[in-house]
Amino acid sequence: MFDPATLKFDAAGLVPAIAQDHSSGEVLMLAWMNAEAVAKTLDTGRVTYWSRSRQAFWVKGETSGHLQHLVEMRVDCDRDCLLVLVRQEGPACHTGRRSCFYTSVRDGDEVEIMAPE
Repeated sequence: MFDPATLKFDAAGLVPAIAQDHSSGEVLMLAWMNAEAVAKTLDTGRVTYWSRSRQAFWVKGETSGHLQHLVEMRVDCDRDCLLVLVRQEGPACHTGRRSCFYTSVRDGDEVEIMAPE
């Protein structure tokens, strides 16, 4: 049985979690989880993060309706980062875009490469 306590959390008790669309492979966002958020995610199938700004649990899509359903959780080789493969409903970014990575640096300039949905 997987034990979240075996992960290498930072000084704040957090580990970065990269959310990726399970079918397309698109990287959607990066957020943070503590051990309890990892456990909640595995228990419920609803991806749960730790909000550093609010100091509270954040179930992705709980208020927006843009849910993230856990398909698979992967642990990196150093055990200090998670990859969360998800089925995303609606945009993942709070800006209304599919991904939080909607800005590209091209020839030294920032270019918006994705419009809100």
